[in-house]
Amino acid sequence: MADSFSKKENFKKKAQKAKEKAQKREERKTSNNKGKSLDDMIMYVDANGQLTSTPPDNSNVEEFDINSIQLGAAPIEAEETVKTGIITFLSEKGYGFITEDNSKENVFFHTNNATEVLKKGNKVSYEKEKSPKGFSAIDIKIVK
Repeated sequence: MADSFSKKENFKKKAQKAKEKAQKREERKTSNNKGKSLDDMIMYVDANGQLTSTPPDNSNVEEFDINSIQLGAAPIEAEETVKTGIITFLSEKGYGFITEDNSKENVFFHTNNATEVLKKGNKVSYEKEKSPKGFSAIDIKIVK
């Protein structure tokens, strides 16, 4: 039996699509940038920090010192080790919280880390230590 007109048309369309797909594949192979060196791919940075292939106009070029560029994370400024605060909560079980003077942050403490008997409202000095649940105060002393 002979093929119908619509079957012939569908076959022609599929063949045309396959031909176009093969042609696009060949174009990608010839015009890709894979394997080229950085010298072949010249890129510029514009005023907004975006990469672009067009060179900048020399009227707006800004000079800078390469040695002034800092790589990596910002340096951590050293904090003072001994901090002061006021005991705002003290449990009968032997733990409590100190409100730090500078940051108003609450720091957990246990009376085992104190050298003297503590009461609510005492002004104390202490050192902050990182614990699994956050910061805790150690070496607690009452400030007169």
